[in-house]
Amino acid sequence: MPKVINIEPTPNPDALKFIVQPAILRSGTRSFKDFASAVGDPLASGIFALGKVTSVFYMDRFVTVNKESGSEWTDLIDPICEVIEDLKTEEASVGGHIAAGPDAGDDETLRKINDLLDNRIRPGLAGDGGGLEVISFDGAVLQIAYHGACGACPSSTSGTLRYIEGMLQEEVDPNLRVISY
Repeated sequence: MPKVINIEPTPNPDALKFIVQPAILRSGTRSFKDFASAVGDPLASGIFALGKVTSVFYMDRFVTVNKESGSEWTDLIDPICEVIEDLKTEEASVGGHIAAGPDAGDDETLRKINDLLDNRIRPGLAGDGGGLEVISFDGAVLQIAYHGACGACPSSTSGTLRYIEGMLQEEVDPNLRVISY
């Protein structure tokens, strides 16, 4: 069973990052925007059942929870820790919604984009309790979605998005546009 070993603030005041040990997922990420999308996932549905939660995002060793803007963390922290620590690790390892974008297949450009995102963007977002998913790519426009703390953070929809677009224009294609879902 996982243990919450630390709770970290994120740049988003309505999101906290719960660091867990051991890992709760072997690979991938899980992202849920509401209780309905979390049905079948014991961790996310348990956290949404507490009320005042607007999203749940988790990967190997952390869970990021976003709360309603007017609610207080003092009412949620202990119950969230209890839900996490009551989880059987095997439940999280197999169930839930996997955030997965389009398959790169033979698209060398999309493969290069994902490599750059994996190596230069996603680690930083994960450090802040967030993630990024490629939704679609048509050769000229890359559509992405932010998860976790980044999903409702104002800087992700402005500064971070512009940084990603600039990096990809410099290293992939100067005409590439990046939009947020």
